[in-house]
Amino acid sequence: MASLTEPFASGDSFLHGMDPRIRLLAALVLTVPVAVLPALRPAWLALVAGLILIKMARLNMLHVLNRLAVVNLFIVFLWFFLPFSVPGEPVFDLGPLHATAQGLDRALLITVKSNAIVVSLMALLGTISIQNLGPAMQQLGVPDKLCHILLFTHRYIFSIYQEYTTMRQAMRARGFKPRTDTHTYRTFAWLVGMLLVKSWDRAERVHGAMLCRGFRGRFYSLAAFETRPADYLFLLACAALSASLIYMGFIQGRPL
Repeated sequence: MASLTEPFASGDSFLHGMDPRIRLLAALVLTVPVAVLPALRPAWLALVAGLILIKMARLNMLHVLNRLAVVNLFIVFLWFFLPFSVPGEPVFDLGPLHATAQGLDRALLITVKSNAIVVSLMALLGTISIQNLGPAMQQLGVPDKLCHILLFTHRYIFSIYQEYTTMRQAMRARGFKPRTDTHTYRTFAWLVGMLLVKSWDRAERVHGAMLCRGFRGRFYSLAAFETRPADYLFLLACAALSASLIYMGFIQGRPL
């Protein structure tokens, strides 16, 4: 059975000891305004704030950089398209393509905002264990079905990966070597199909086991969350920072 990987959930920092509900609210308060910021200066401020949260959580920087590398691997493709697709003042030419200053600014803005959101979520949500995340969401009024989807996805994606690894090992043991031919495509199609069948069978067994144990559509947890005055102060500071970002991005500099 594959283990559940939660590299940031354990620790003794201030954020780890905070009420998970406060961290959920703080993540919502901080990341939603950052996602819609139209200006670069408040986006840089949000990135700095996210790095401060990482420092407060005392996260392993190697794990943080690895996750940022995965995110930026997708973002880097924007730099191949946005500078040449956004109209504006030309900066340089690449054959028949013309890169504009507005396109470069747009790509930089998306890069900074994406990294700011990711580091903030790693510090605020990554420090919550999965068994506490579901109950905290339920107590904040998140629909039960969404909580179930989150928890089951996190739990069984590792089991599905285990099934995939087992089937790939069986294919190699039978001498299968991938090639660019019809046999390879057909084999991988059967692999995906069997993976879906096994996942469906497992889901039915798990659902039956839950019903046998009296499941009635809601998870119950023995975890008791306690909100301290310092937690409220932290949430207030996050709200103040979010208000500052909104002011800098949408109000400051706009003609009256």
